[in-house]
Amino acid sequence: MHPAPRVIRAVLGLAAAFLVCRGHAQPSVSDLLLQGTEERVRAYVQQYEGVVGVAFIDLATGRSHAVNGDVAFPQASSIKIPIMIRVFQAEREGLLKLGDAVSFTPRDLVGGSGNLKQAIAAGPMSLPLLDVVTAMIEHSDNSATNKCIALVGQDRVNRMLDEMGFVRTRLRRVMQDPQAIRNGWENLSTPNEMAAMAEQLWRGRLIDEDACRQMLEILKRVKGPMREALPADVAAATKTGSTPGVNCQSGVILVPERPFALSVMSTFNPPGRQPITDITRIVYEAFARLASANEWGHAWRRPPPLR
Repeated sequence: MHPAPRVIRAVLGLAAAFLVCRGHAQPSVSDLLLQGTEERVRAYVQQYEGVVGVAFIDLATGRSHAVNGDVAFPQASSIKIPIMIRVFQAEREGLLKLGDAVSFTPRDLVGGSGNLKQAIAAGPMSLPLLDVVTAMIEHSDNSATNKCIALVGQDRVNRMLDEMGFVRTRLRRVMQDPQAIRNGWENLSTPNEMAAMAEQLWRGRLIDEDACRQMLEILKRVKGPMREALPADVAAATKTGSTPGVNCQSGVILVPERPFALSVMSTFNPPGRQPITDITRIVYEAFARLASANEWGHAWRRPPPLR
């Protein structure tokens, strides 16, 4: 055979392979919807008066989107998620039991948020460790949080985070430490890491499936700005964080058939403003559409109305 036809066939074969590869690389219409959602979030962040970081993960596909996703933000009470994870890890290691009695005296009382203040101020008391963890998450109780940190150790929380791959999430101080706050020792994380942590909880990959299930049930008790953006019948397992100038919330939004992890962090907020509710609405709206249609966008049911 003359070499020319072989060369022609080789060139045609390469061209065909290139076209196939290009075809595989093309985004789906669902991909484009979420890319557009990321751009809507980016536009919101750019016009907002403070500094905002956002990450969301499609738990059906594992694909993630972010705006300022690798920027470290102060966490306020959102840092209580990794503290809770370490308590459950220590329990599995046999170092603690969730039914153990945890004692408080008035000297353990710290300011800020919480539901145990009155009982602790009245005199010595004790609660099961699981109730202390629940108070730390549901009511963001700072006295309960500091007791949990004392039980598991700040350094051990950070070693756990390193072992789990969350290397930029750091517990750097206890709650309500004025000197540490003046020195700039904030508890830190990034939107990407907190969204990934929420994803791993949802997938049952932190510690074990039963521990993750228990922790998600506790996180479902939390209210806050994300909850305000969602229909009443859409559950969320999240943790808020709020201090003057700072608002954060991270967790999983349990849209039936299309759940997603979401982390919104903000700082230098104008007085009385926060971006979490607006951004949650933007992202929820996209996942509600995905849940209400087939892969090509043919809507087969009406999504729940936005608040």
